Amino acid sequence: MTTAALVLAGGESRRFGSAKQLAHWSGKPLLEHVVEQVHGWPQVDAVYVVLGAAAEQIMETVDLGGAPVIENLEWQKGMSSSLRAGLDFLIGERSVGQALLVLGDQPNVPGDVVPRLLEARRRSRRPVVIPRYRFTRGHPVLVHRSRWPALVTGLSGDQGARNLFLAHPEWVEEVYVESVPPGDVDTPEDLRRLDRS
Repeated sequence: MTTAALVLAGGESRRFGSAKQLAHWSGKPLLEHVVEQVHGWPQVDAVYVVLGAAAEQIMETVDLGGAPVIENLEWQKGMSSSLRAGLDFLIGERSVGQALLVLGDQPNVPGDVVPRLLEARRRSRRPVVIPRYRFTRGHPVLVHRSRWPALVTGLSGDQGARNLFLAHPEWVEEVYVESVPPGDVDTPEDLRRLDRS
């Protein structure tokens, strides 16, 4: 089954104060690190990047490694709009059977997480596989295409799919991960914390 990664990077970075996708960390824009990381996952067959706020500037500045860009024209409607835009596009890509939902501000996903998600999906056949880092669900999340329409029509506002997954526990398989969860970069202090980790 073909696996695509959907890098969600369409937000306006309100708490960061500027486009965090362009914030430099370890010599490169943050989003470039994330996309490089995803391209390095051998289990992923295709990588797509969802952009919204500052899309033009990001495309001019960030090396996306040839990943196609899906533009979220409704990015002002919050996080869910990027997820909807990305999945709506992938519904038209008939060869893609499942999608890894990757946050564009997490450049340090532990290397063993993705193969474990894919193995859990093969084993359990549940349509959604979520890593649980110690006590907290995190990302990336693996979602079979059979649930994409429900996410496209069932999400709104500045929320991801967490509440929908909580409402449908029968969809979800959890994979327990011993590693420290990858931290989101929401503020400049979060970026400095990455330097210290």
